[in-house]
Amino acid sequence: MTETSTLSDPATSTPLSGERADILTQLGTVRHFLRFTTHGLTDEQAAASPTPSELCLGGLIKHVTGVERGWVDFIVDGTSAMKDFDDLTAEDFAAREHEFRLLPEETLAGVLAAYDEVARRTDELVATLDLDSAWPLPKAPWFQEGQWSARRVLLHIIAETAQHAGHADIIREAIDGQKTMG
Repeated sequence: MTETSTLSDPATSTPLSGERADILTQLGTVRHFLRFTTHGLTDEQAAASPTPSELCLGGLIKHVTGVERGWVDFIVDGTSAMKDFDDLTAEDFAAREHEFRLLPEETLAGVLAAYDEVARRTDELVATLDLDSAWPLPKAPWFQEGQWSARRVLLHIIAETAQHAGHADIIREAIDGQKTMG
């Protein structure tokens, strides 16, 4: 994990401090714990669903990658980056189902590489974006009407990643007894 004092803007190498450094440090921490749950696993193990849920480690990595990508698109492009719930199609729902599984043509290395790419993009954006810029939320049953600032979106990404890191820890322990923290 990265210490706050060593964080810097990737474009200028200028050291970051304060809120931006804190956001990047926390993002780095929760990403580390999520990724660590897959350390040393085969593709078959990463695709396994050893708990009563259908979740698997490869699918959780894919889901968190998609969530982070989607929310960063929202920060950059606004409400047009996300569909309103009523505009979602059967294909959208099918894609979401596949997001939680490691499909036969996918590998753990591939989904981790995609996650790294999304994380790099997010980190670069955090260094320079206006944290107070805000967009109206898409209409969905799980959102109250209103808008979210870039700061709030980043906090949501951190919370979502942390929540799924916990899920991943349980799944990993069910696979081979390995624990992320303990």
